Amino acid sequence: MKTWTYLLLLFTMITSCSSKSESQKLTWYNNATINNILEDPDKPEEVVRVAIGISAQVFYISKKSSDYKTLMEKANLSFKKGKTYNIGIENKTNMVKEINEVK
Repeated sequence: MKTWTYLLLLFTMITSCSSKSESQKLTWYNNATINNILEDPDKPEEVVRVAIGISAQVFYISKKSSDYKTLMEKANLSFKKGKTYNIGIENKTNMVKEINEVK
């Protein structure tokens, strides 16, 4: 009986951990241009506000992200030079997770 309990516990731990490693769900804005970049007044040490598109939808780039520097370089290039990108926004958080070249 103890063996089955340990096996069940091990199986539960493996399945619960594996579901968290799923790839993040992103909403894509294709051929989008960034219209504005501002420090967030509520959390200036944590995020930067980014406005995308003509309707100026606001999203955020986390300053704590490992990709922060790369994301900001591309965001600034889009904002200053009008370069278009495919921009991936994480669902339910409004965080910019990917900025990719348009192919």
